[in-house]
Amino acid sequence: MPTLVLIRHGQSAWNLENRFTGWWDVDLTEQGVAEAWAAGELMRARGLDFDMTFTSFQSRAIKTLNLALEAMGRLWLPTEKDWRLNERHYGGLTGLDKAETAARHGEEQVHIWRRSFDIPPPLPEEGSPWDLAQDARYKGVPIPQTESLKDTIARVLPYWESRIAPELRAGKRVLISAHGNSLRALVKHLSGISDAEIAGLEIPTGQPMVYELGDDLAAIDRYYLRDRAPAAATAD
Repeated sequence: MPTLVLIRHGQSAWNLENRFTGWWDVDLTEQGVAEAWAAGELMRARGLDFDMTFTSFQSRAIKTLNLALEAMGRLWLPTEKDWRLNERHYGGLTGLDKAETAARHGEEQVHIWRRSFDIPPPLPEEGSPWDLAQDARYKGVPIPQTESLKDTIARVLPYWESRIAPELRAGKRVLISAHGNSLRALVKHLSGISDAEIAGLEIPTGQPMVYELGDDLAAIDRYYLRDRAPAAATAD
């Protein structure tokens, strides 16, 4: 039975400041570092192990993965990084304070931008300080200007099918460290969640989500490791 674990990165600096982050590269906070390390300790204590790991091009997800693996004594595991696991691109909202944005545009409009399935945020203004065109990691990458959740799913799922699913079908145990919306894309696909319901799914930072999958990669069970009591030891 293939095992898949998903982790949303630990708290980031802009999570703490309540700013739209998207593709912009921000670091983990001290709490985020602690969350990532605790995730690794929990996985190790529960007997989880992996053969292959995946993450995005963004530092907060990469550091979360590395800290969790270090806590597990598994820093040597092979890791594949890909931009298609990046967070959703927030376009012209990138860098803005969420409360100030709601005051300017109205809470209803901001809710639509954040939680609708197929309505993207506005495009960035010309000369935006958050332009990634000169970022070396994205050389040759078709950087989006803005993305809805539907757009995010459209780039995540082909990567899942081409790179991650084959590892699971080969019996590999897989760990993915990514972001709220790229993980929503995977959860929607694996758990068959509707377009209307997926936007309301909240994924907490630094909490390992375990998928038990059938041979066809259909989800048999999904749970947060913190919520599942460890198996009782059996007496000899």
